[in-house]
Amino acid sequence: MVEQVKIESRARTMNESATVFLVDDDPMVCEALALLLQSEKFKVEAYRSADDFLASYHPVNHGCVILDVSMPEMDGLSLQSALTDRAVRLPVIFLTGKADVPEAVRAMKAGAVDFLKKPISGEELLRCVNLALVEDAKRLLADERRTSLMERVRRLTPREKEVMALLSSGMSNKEIGLKLNISHRTVEVHRSRIMEKMKAESFPRLIDMARACDIV
Repeated sequence: MVEQVKIESRARTMNESATVFLVDDDPMVCEALALLLQSEKFKVEAYRSADDFLASYHPVNHGCVILDVSMPEMDGLSLQSALTDRAVRLPVIFLTGKADVPEAVRAMKAGAVDFLKKPISGEELLRCVNLALVEDAKRLLADERRTSLMERVRRLTPREKEVMALLSSGMSNKEIGLKLNISHRTVEVHRSRIMEKMKAESFPRLIDMARACDIV
């Protein structure tokens, strides 16, 4: 609960700098949605085609993408795939003029936040945008934590990294000592130093850190 409150608070404070990318070939829909989002103080970049969006896209720190499913040339699902290929990790919301279950399933499996049918109410769209921004805040927070953890890992000696990997695999101090041909006491010393350098308040937390950093 505390973690969720922290994430939602982070999302609210970041929303002023959030960019909502809107891609829809219908000019009336594009203008209406842009005005709605701008009225809520979101920065909006609107595009009439997937190609225009890809040609103009620039990385942003925080935001989301709203895509129309049915567009000429490159459709919304193809654009979602292109964004994945380019390692663009912003949350995606789909809009569609028809209820197409296979398309919706494909979009959600690829990580879409929601698949909404037109016409959509302003309240529903804003709810989804805010949900997408919370998801993006989670991603950013996780990235920051991983970066911080990796900086701590770099402070470990090669032997300490080895011991940490064995600890995270579930081996006891005695088993690690036998495997590395060192004493049980030496393993304990390594473990203590690892805990200190990683700033782990408990052994279970250290294991979580190891797994988060793929040290297994």
